[in-house]
Amino acid sequence: MTNTLHRYSEHYAFEPITNPKPVQDDYIVFAMSSRGINDDHLVEKYRAFLRLALKHKPVNMGDATKGGMIQPRQDMNPTAHWRRDQRLDPEQVIAGIDGHTTVAAVFDNYQAMRDFVDELRVADLGISINISAPMDEAQRCCREAGISRHSVEYSIGFRGRLEKFLDVITLELSTMCGHGMVSAHFAKKMLEWVKEDRRTPEEAAHYMARFCICGVFNIRRAEGIIKQACHLES
Repeated sequence: MTNTLHRYSEHYAFEPITNPKPVQDDYIVFAMSSRGINDDHLVEKYRAFLRLALKHKPVNMGDATKGGMIQPRQDMNPTAHWRRDQRLDPEQVIAGIDGHTTVAAVFDNYQAMRDFVDELRVADLGISINISAPMDEAQRCCREAGISRHSVEYSIGFRGRLEKFLDVITLELSTMCGHGMVSAHFAKKMLEWVKEDRRTPEEAAHYMARFCICGVFNIRRAEGIIKQACHLES
């Protein structure tokens, strides 16, 4: 999916790094269908996809029309920031599927993603499956699961007036929502709040995840980035 191709890491550093740190905590698996071709019983297929994902402990999963495991609400006022429920709710995502959309599951380790893909191969749901991960890891997953990769799409990095970009930590956080719903300034604010001990890294990551409409914001990775940036123990 193009919306997950531009998740910033050292591989996209504006000044090339000789040995960029490998991305080993960010693996996304999507499911989607084509209208009128393989969309029969679609709600049941998408729900089956997400229930299979739950067995492998995803750090987030989502429905592109409603959001991820932690979503915004319209029945609250500003004071809720100090008392709202921060628990992830996968059942909300599953129950909310009501038609054409794309669904996704995000994992923080290769093995969980690979085991999930293997189960999808056996389940044969009849919908398209897309892996968004480092290219060699995606290829390895397909090989180990005994399936042939259909095609590949990749990012050529960031181009243009790079001096206009904010710092790389902010980019790492904000680009985890490929639709741009986690603003760079909001990410900076969350970093500042953690540094000021006004929020924990976990709370800040959950706040940002609420705004990612398709649910592919990697909450666990965001927590790690914030802890490292704020010089906290991981």
